[in-house]
Amino acid sequence: MNQSIIGTLTFAYPGNLDLKTGGYGYDRRILAELDASGWTINRLALGEGFPAPLLQTRREAEDKLSALPDDALVIIDGLAFGIMGDWASKEADRLTIVALVHHPLALETGLNADEHDRLLRLEKRALAFCRHVIVTSPNTRRELIAHYTVAEDKITIALPGTDPAPCATGNGTLAHIVSIGSLIPRKGHDILIASLKEVGDLPWQATIVGSKRLAPQTAMALEDLIHTSNLGDRIRLVGEIEDTSKILSKAHIFALASRYEGYGMVFAEALSYGLPIVACKAGAIPEVVPAGAGHLVPIDDTEAFASALRALLESPTLRKKMAAAAREASRGLPGWADSAQIISKRLETLR
Repeated sequence: MNQSIIGTLTFAYPGNLDLKTGGYGYDRRILAELDASGWTINRLALGEGFPAPLLQTRREAEDKLSALPDDALVIIDGLAFGIMGDWASKEADRLTIVALVHHPLALETGLNADEHDRLLRLEKRALAFCRHVIVTSPNTRRELIAHYTVAEDKITIALPGTDPAPCATGNGTLAHIVSIGSLIPRKGHDILIASLKEVGDLPWQATIVGSKRLAPQTAMALEDLIHTSNLGDRIRLVGEIEDTSKILSKAHIFALASRYEGYGMVFAEALSYGLPIVACKAGAIPEVVPAGAGHLVPIDDTEAFASALRALLESPTLRKKMAAAAREASRGLPGWADSAQIISKRLETLR
């Protein structure tokens, strides 16, 4: 049961809150914990297509937000808020606007220089009209201070929570490599597949979990890459799944070649299962994955990524050592109630 009511807030989000992505997963879990702790939360859907929605969609989203009563406390997911500077400039004195920034829009992979600069400029303007900003990692906090002129005392870090998990036991003697991340360019699945081809002389199987709907052309290109690499019988693209616990519990290695992560919730999840990790030195990943728990290599370096995989595939002893380090590191990760409490305390000061 809920405790006494703390306050009322509106949580405004783009797209489908039920999508199985790290960002939406963070939103869902934080909202559930805030609900349980005594906040009354109104969930406000802003529509599809952000951060590049149709003009009508953006106007409708702004109208919904402008319909909120005076002094309303509203948290807006950064995927939408980053382009809403004009709206925020008109409503900042009337509403208590809090931005939730998973990672800056301009750091999405695949943007050309003009797109990067435009998104940086738009988000910088929007953030200027926030009462406060919630971020999911120290790395994102540093980005906002350095490149978006957000004041240090205006930012609260609320790391994603991690649920306790049993130690992964693998799936038989054949090494099972698991990767979890939407099939979008930023997740670097092309590097993973190319690296797996490089270690094709070793015995392994791989499962890649992630939505194919967010970037259909990327998903098709990855399927083609698997086919042309003659790895169709060794790599499974299973799409989006409801519960990843069964796959993680049957893994030997977790590998994801992300080109940027604002935090990287899935890496924390892999740690909780005691999985050795192969990843890139990208964004906040080095803050999540300690050196002893895996290999972190340069971004887009297929040779280095393949070498890290080979080291783990060839040495069960190394896998066991890194698995123990991963498990130990997971003990220091916060739970979802801890993260929500940080946000709740900050929100109480803004009312």
